[in-house]
Amino acid sequence: MSRFWLAQYPAGVPRDIDALAITSLKALIEDAFERYADRVAYRSMGSAMTYRELEQRSRAFGAWLQQRAGLASGDRVAIMLPNVLQYPIAMFGALRAGFVVVNVNPLYTAAELEHQLKDSGAVAVVVLENFAATLEQALPDTAVRHVIVTGVGDLLSPVKGTLVNFVLRHVQRRVPRWLIPEARSLRTVLAQGRPLTLRPVKLDRDDLAYLQYTGGTTGVAKGAMLTHGTMVANIQQCRAWFQQKALDRVTFVCALPLYHIFSLTANCLLFASLGGSGLLIANPRDFRGFVRELRHHPPMFFMGVNTLFNALMHTAGFQSVDFSRLVATVAGGMALQSAVAERWQTLTGCPITQGWGLTEASPVGCCNPLVGPDARFNGSVGLPLPSTEISIRGESGEDLGIGAIGEICLRGPQVMRGYWQRPDETAQVMLPEGWLRTGDIGRIDERGFVFIEDRKKDMIIVSGFKVYPNEVEEVMARCPGVLEVAAVAQPNEYSGEVVALFIVRKDPALTAQAVKEYAHQYLTAYKRPQAVYFREELPKTNVGKILRRVLRDELAAAPAPQAA
Repeated sequence: MSRFWLAQYPAGVPRDIDALAITSLKALIEDAFERYADRVAYRSMGSAMTYRELEQRSRAFGAWLQQRAGLASGDRVAIMLPNVLQYPIAMFGALRAGFVVVNVNPLYTAAELEHQLKDSGAVAVVVLENFAATLEQALPDTAVRHVIVTGVGDLLSPVKGTLVNFVLRHVQRRVPRWLIPEARSLRTVLAQGRPLTLRPVKLDRDDLAYLQYTGGTTGVAKGAMLTHGTMVANIQQCRAWFQQKALDRVTFVCALPLYHIFSLTANCLLFASLGGSGLLIANPRDFRGFVRELRHHPPMFFMGVNTLFNALMHTAGFQSVDFSRLVATVAGGMALQSAVAERWQTLTGCPITQGWGLTEASPVGCCNPLVGPDARFNGSVGLPLPSTEISIRGESGEDLGIGAIGEICLRGPQVMRGYWQRPDETAQVMLPEGWLRTGDIGRIDERGFVFIEDRKKDMIIVSGFKVYPNEVEEVMARCPGVLEVAAVAQPNEYSGEVVALFIVRKDPALTAQAVKEYAHQYLTAYKRPQAVYFREELPKTNVGKILRRVLRDELAAAPAPQAA
């Protein structure tokens, strides 16, 4: 398929990037440190860290790993931190020293953590003390030799840091007891590393930068091998696309966890290359605290997911935030609902630009324009980025063409090398000539805009008819009294499956009957929910994406009523 979508590119966006222009993330990072030394790189809980300070601290961390810990180039370093100042220090330091970063969700159970540490072969780990007790349980059968522990307040101002750590440890009791005899504090590591020399390492496009684990919601988590080349390419692609807006000295919101690939690339790495200043939100589920931070630091660029935007808009004080400087809001990670997009634009004056990607593509593959007539919510995830191709394929891998619904396949310099030590899993998703099967079902229209229908595994089959949960959720999100909604398959002896809804109510008086009556007005018979379940909250991933699998499993042994 020719790249016919290029005709829709906004002025100034190149057709292709020069994927060979930057050799590694190390080169990109160190150029930014030199170029933007005196700018603020990150703010957290009232403290700020400049690019100069980030360079010095990451250098000390990398030098300590090389010389005191004795790590060799290519060794894996796990980072188990939320959005605190310690994360970019550890991550940039490990990359500059030639190591491979293994990002770890701090909320993992001991079993999940043990699997990731063992599978990756990590030899060092940086962990927030709040989660050290979990690490203690997971350590015995792993290859980890060095444990570095830090407290939330360790890099804040002395008074603020001491107070924060005291409250978390002794008042809120957020730090369970733990005992790891060989553990060192990050502050000690940085102090010991400061007089050491960071040994030069030679890195190129093919060297591994990250083992980014994915698939944990659908099976055993596996590590996508993202090289310096794939990551640099995606940063260049995002930079070319997002610079439709003036992003010099941009302030951006870092609410999505930096250990997640969306935030890692599109927040941390992209804006580091532009000298941006990030507002780190350590606990994005504290919406009142989040809104207070936004009131103190009005953003210019905001990335998030549908559930995050929705929750913020329902938080007291949101409407008093100054959004006059907000030039771009980008949604990804899950389907953006039109009701959320419309309300966001009404309250902030800024449209939400929807994009799409996946871990295996570093992650961004498509995005809507930020300027011009298409800079609005249109239901699509946008156009393929520069140097990116999209093809809609059938079960046998054949191209289905414009307008047809099938599996979205992607090709470009941002595609992963494969899954770590899993050639069989790699073979299942990689087609000949570099095409990646994404597992997302969708279509591409005559202008080149890509529309996601749903995840392959989430599709509901009612008497042979395909029902896309996104479509049902989009309709039911507009039902009066609904705050959040998830549509999943429930087994049924007559139709195989029926649609079941899980709802978080905005109006406590909302009933299942009222929900079904609303659905009757807007959905054809086989798409209507046959069962409605109310919950106080819905299970979500670390970035706020609703976990339909958990809800589906809950219903697996509970047949629904006969479908109409």
